[in-house]
Amino acid sequence: MTRTVDHGLARLLPDLDHANAWLLTVEDAPQSYVNLADPHHLEFEYVRRIAHVLDTVAPKGQPLDVLHLGGGALTLPRYVAATRPGSRQRVIEADGGLADLVAGHLPRPPGADITVQVDDALAAVTASPESSVDVVIADVYGGSRIPAHMTTLDCARACARVLRRGGVHVANLADAQPLTFLRSQLATLGAVFAETCLVAEPAMLRGRRFGNAVLVAGDAPLPVAELARRAAADAFPARTVDGEALARLTGNAAPVTTDAALPSPRPPRGALGQFASSAG
Repeated sequence: MTRTVDHGLARLLPDLDHANAWLLTVEDAPQSYVNLADPHHLEFEYVRRIAHVLDTVAPKGQPLDVLHLGGGALTLPRYVAATRPGSRQRVIEADGGLADLVAGHLPRPPGADITVQVDDALAAVTASPESSVDVVIADVYGGSRIPAHMTTLDCARACARVLRRGGVHVANLADAQPLTFLRSQLATLGAVFAETCLVAEPAMLRGRRFGNAVLVAGDAPLPVAELARRAAADAFPARTVDGEALARLTGNAAPVTTDAALPSPRPPRGALGQFASSAG
């Protein structure tokens, strides 16, 4: 299935190893993998790490109100609906053509409270009521890069404003050495939230490969120990960094102001070519 959407050429590619499972790409950049028959099946490494956050921020099975910035094929909303029945979820997707493609070919789970809104992510979160959600997940990519306006202090403050007390903000980031973009995002969210931690592959943090990092932030202590245990047990183990180690990683990076904002770095050629590799 191929269709031109607002941000380029989108493809839905069947997974020949799993019935009713699909890879969504836009301009050949992997956007989502979804298994309609098994929403617990999370193919991308970074998505599994975000799922670990979702699994540990509240007691098992407790419904959550979740705001997803970036929709794709709704992999994480489907996962939340399966693991936390009764959750209320709103998905903000800037690409209306992509939202229509997904709605037409990848139906939402019956009975799941998932609303898709076509809008700019920052505009939508800015217009959202204060203290209205438990989790904000920022996974906004224009093709393979995070738009500049989603990297700023203003964006971080807008996300913090809509979170309830004890709520958690999760951001999917992508970078490579010298990790300039990642450090800037650590500084930005660190200036807004009292608690932060980072989950990423050691090879990515050492600069050996371009990759994804999941940044978790909130106003209350985060479930760092449990996140670290789960991330270390994955097929591709990840490291969880917080406290002094995270401060050292941040270094002297400054929070990103609107006038200085830049999109995330462009992935090197071949970085997004593997079916099951991390992807934004």
